[in-house]
Formats: sequence, C-alpha cells, structure tokens
Amino acid sequence: PPIQNETRRLVRVFAIGGVAISVLFTVLYGWLQSAWLNAFLGGIALSMSLLPEEFPVILTVFMVMGAWRISRAGVLTRRSAAIETLGAATVLCTDKTGTLTENRMTIADVQPADAVLHTASAVSGGAEANQVIAFGRLASQVEPFDPMELAFHLRAEELALEAAIPQDLVHQYPLGSGLLAMTSVWRQPDGSLLAATKGAPEAIAGLCRLSPGIQATVAQSAEQMARQGMRVLGVAKAVLKGDPPGSQHDIPFGFLGLVGLADPIRASVPSAVRECRSAGIRVIMITGDYPATARAIAREAGLDIGDLMSGADVARLDNAVLADRVRTATVFARIQPEQKMRIVQALKANGEIVAMTGDGVNDAPSLKAAHIGIAMGGRGTDVAREASAIVLIQDDFSSIVHTIRLGRRIYDNIRKAMGFVMAAHIPIAGLALLPLALGIPLILFPVHIAFLEMVVDPVSSIAFEAEPEEGDVMSRPPRNPKSPLFSFPLILWSLLQGATVLVATAAIFLIAWKRGMPEAEVRTLAFVTLVEGNIALILAGRSFSTSVLRAFSRPNPVLWTVLGSDAVLLATILSWPTLRELFRFGPLHPDDLVLCLGVGFGMLLALELLKNPFRRALRA
Repeated sequence: PPIQNETRRLVRVFAIGGVAISVLFTVLYGWLQSAWLNAFLGGIALSMSLLPEEFPVILTVFMVMGAWRISRAGVLTRRSAAIETLGAATVLCTDKTGTLTENRMTIADVQPADAVLHTASAVSGGAEANQVIAFGRLASQVEPFDPMELAFHLRAEELALEAAIPQDLVHQYPLGSGLLAMTSVWRQPDGSLLAATKGAPEAIAGLCRLSPGIQATVAQSAEQMARQGMRVLGVAKAVLKGDPPGSQHDIPFGFLGLVGLADPIRASVPSAVRECRSAGIRVIMITGDYPATARAIAREAGLDIGDLMSGADVARLDNAVLADRVRTATVFARIQPEQKMRIVQALKANGEIVAMTGDGVNDAPSLKAAHIGIAMGGRGTDVAREASAIVLIQDDFSSIVHTIRLGRRIYDNIRKAMGFVMAAHIPIAGLALLPLALGIPLILFPVHIAFLEMVVDPVSSIAFEAEPEEGDVMSRPPRNPKSPLFSFPLILWSLLQGATVLVATAAIFLIAWKRGMPEAEVRTLAFVTLVEGNIALILAGRSFSTSVLRAFSRPNPVLWTVLGSDAVLLATILSWPTLRELFRFGPLHPDDLVLCLGVGFGMLLALELLKNPFRRALRA
C-alpha cells in the first residue's frame, strides 16, 4: 500500500541521517569536551531521538485496530490496504437487491394474459392469476434460495396450489446471459411433459413468439408496473410430447401473464445516500432489473437520477464513449455481470476511485478490478468473497457508508499520530545536540529517551487511534489518493510545534543553568518541561478542525488513561530516591513545579495560535 511505501522511505531517510549525525556528535563531543563516556551516551541518546521507530508501530496498530472497529460495524476487512483507500473513494457502485432493498420480496401484483393484452385493470386474484402463480412456482427451484423464487413458493402455499403441482422434475434450462429466462420441465401423471418458464418480460414474449404488436403491449404493461418500483417477470407454459428439446427456443410456450414483485427499500438507505453526497461520493446503482424499476428504486433511495444506461447501451458503445457516458450516468439497468467490468474500467479511466459491490461468481472480475471490492457476506459466493477486499456480514448499504466514515477517521488519526511523533522528536533531538553547540553538560541520557519513548509510543499508537472522528469527516470531498501522508502543511506544522517545545524547554534549562542551579535540578526542570511540552503537543494535535477547548469535549478515555499513567510514573521517578538517582535528577521544588506547569500552559496556548493558519490545509 502507498502509505507503507511512503513510511518505509521516510524511516530509511531518518535512519541514515540519524546514524550519521549520532556518529558525528559522538566524535565531536568526545574530542571537544574530552569526555568520551558522555559523548558515547549522548550519541546513543541522539540516535534514539532521531529514529522514528514509532511509525511502523503506528501503522500496525492502526490497521489492526481499524479492522477491528470496522468488524464491529458488520464489515470484515480482508486486505488492510482497503482501509487506506476507503477515504479516497469517489464512486460507490452498488447493486439493488439486498443492498439498497431488504431482499424480502413479495408478490405485489399479478396480471394474467387477458389483463395484459386487453389492457384491463390489474387482477390480484382469480383462477387466471392463480395459474400465473402456479407456473411461476413450477419455473422456480424445488428448494429455493433466491428471494423471488421464495415469493412464488410462499404465495403458492397461501393459495393451496402445491397439491396441483407435479413432483417429478425432468429437466431445467438455467438462466443465461443470452436469454433472461429459466425453464423447468415436469412429468405429469399421464406421462406428458409440462414446461414452465419465467424471466424478463421481453424474453418471455420472445419465447412465446408473440407478434411485434403484442410484444409492444406486453412491454407497455411491464413498464407501467416497473414505474411503481416492482420487479416484473413474465410467465409462460407449454405441454410437450416426447423428450425435452435442446433449447428453450424450441418449446411452444403460451403466454400466461406478468408478475410484479416488491422489495422495499431499507429504511437507512436515503440518509446513507445523502451522507455519501455530502462526502463527495457519487452513488451508482447497477442492476439487472427493468429500467423503469431501476429508476423508481433509485428515486426512492434518493439517488441523483441523471443519465440511465441499459445493458444494450453498454454493449453498443466502445470504451472511449462509455468512459464519457459514465461521467453522468447514475443508474445502469438490465446489466449483465460481465458488463460490470467494463463500467468499472470506464470509471477508473476517468480517474475515479471505485468501490464496487458484488455477490456472484461472475462478479469476481469486477470486484478484483475495482479499487475496493465489496462482497456480500449473506448471499455472496465464496469466489466473490475471495476476490474482494471487504466483506459485508449484513448486506446493507448503510454498512458500506459507515465503513467509509471509519476509513476516513482512521486515515485522519494516522496523520495526527505521525505529525505528533515528528513534532515530539524535534525537541528531544534538539536537546541532545544543544550541549555540543553551547558546551554545556548533557541534558538527556539514554534512560531519559527511553522514558520519553514510553510516553510517545503509547500515546501515538493507542491514544490517537481511539480519537473520535472529526465533525466534518463526511462533509469534505474525498482525498486525492496521490496526496502524500506527510504533506507539506503537516511537515511544516510538525516542525513549528517541535520548535516551540524545543525553544521553551531550552530556555528553561539555560536560564536555570545561568542562575547557578545544580546540574541535577536543572536537568529535572528541563525534563519535566519537556514532558509538559509533549502533553501540549498531544492536546493541540487531537483535532485539525476544532480548537483545543472543543477537543476537550470529544470523549477519549484511552488518552486520559495513558496520560494519567505517565503522570503517575513521572511522579514516582521524582519522589523515589533510587529512580531519581538513576535518572540523575535533583529535587523538584513547588515553585519549580508551578513554573513547569505555567510554561506547559503557555506552550499549549502558543501551539493553538500557530494551528489556526494551518487548519484548512491540515484537513485536506
């Protein structure tokens, strides 16, 4: 993933530079001060202060914890790179059934052939309507899994039609890309064969060899039903003599009627679509349904219904023209699984970052081609799940949007943690170099650096990970995937933060040293001031969009637990003589403590004032 490559390059630069500077410091300090032991210890301290070993820890912890947080939202992350890419997604391609809708289909309307062909009013009952239901049930699987077929089974049971249905299944013609219809052939008690088919109205009309005028009438009736948001199927039957033919086209079907199936929109979908729109993410619906059905569902879901394209349109256009059309198209209807791949490639050709949902074996190529493949965990196949980066435990559109929100939060918090680490290392490195420049005693020894690392590591890798999301996380446009993690504003902001803490800490040390305070007490004063500066860096870096006062209202118990533990540990070191001697500290008088707290508050105020010009740039 790009974020790991960028971090690896940065760590490599820091490592080379840190080792070179540390060796140079050791030689110069030992030669100028004639204190080679202190020079060696100072060189070690300087190298520890310059090496950003926290970066790999941050990436590991944030990605693992991010996958855990996303799993709590009902989403499994199969590839950690998807977490990084989520925040950059610009287009979300979703299917309709089971994602936007509840995948709980019911038969809402039945129009027998007479009602369709003679434009009579819709008929919901009667012998003719029951016959349509019965043959729709015969054209379904014996043990159905598909919600449409379940709807036929349930309605047939309600109408007590099961007893009249033969039990000897002879042959089945599956649904194919060339013919959107499936047929089952049953043997009747008298030995004859009964064929039942259901499928797209235009496909059934073609199998029944209806005249062009009658086919137009069937299409008009199907269109009227589809405008109400129903999924429309045609049903037909035939009686065969002899063995089943090799193709469905060779069966003399007779048209029985149309069935409208309703699948309600999930209650959470309209608000989730609005959230995507505010986040600059375009939602595209890709479905195999009738265009009028797709348009009605898209309108109910709150999608921006722009250009609607059918599978025939996609097949007719070349790649260049298709790439131009997908800039405005938001609904794709009557789409074959293999056409999803072309849609994804056309979007990618326009520079979009594409998230794509799918559930079938044929969806695997498009899931693999998308930047973020999202498989349905409930109804998805193993092949689809293996090809995807994310798996929805519950096939719910709002889960996808919630995952995008979490992805943006995780990326934001990584940037905050990285910026804090970079800023925290500057005063440590500066204090390690200061003795060489001014000829004063060493301020920091390896034991001090080790303690500071105990403060920096947990805060950056745990406390920042638990930081709540920014208030504008879903109201800003998607980030540019090519934008670096360490942007120029973030680097400059980190340098200014670190320099502020360095200047304040060095000033305290030099003033105390010039006044003749003992070396141990001066070191204690400087060290406590440095810890206060780190706390100021943490509090100022919690939020890029709000002030530090508002950030206090953002709940983060992990942060306060870590800071409280660090404060107890520091107090123990200062009060326990053995540890105080190990750290080469002197006593910290009450007036010195008040001074450190005052300087810490001053650093926090200065950091907050410095952050104002960077707010907009840091949120980008």
